[in-house]
Amino acid sequence: MEQSVKVGKRLGARIKNARKAKGLTQDQLAAQLQVEGCDLARYTLTRIETGKRHIKVEELEAIGRVLDMRYEDFFAQE
Repeated sequence: MEQSVKVGKRLGARIKNARKAKGLTQDQLAAQLQVEGCDLARYTLTRIETGKRHIKVEELEAIGRVLDMRYEDFFAQE
């Protein structure tokens, strides 16, 4: 059974900020996710970063691996 996480603007912004901090474009992140076995297109990343698409737990874990973030980092209180 697939699980997904409701992506709000805060979570999407954290992904975007972490991606930019690594100096990656959305295309570059998508390419690195492909290597991780996670098939997300740049368009899909845009929708995730803007909070318009839910994200599967497996996708969030792959993004975390590429961006060197722990699962908890995505949801930490500011």
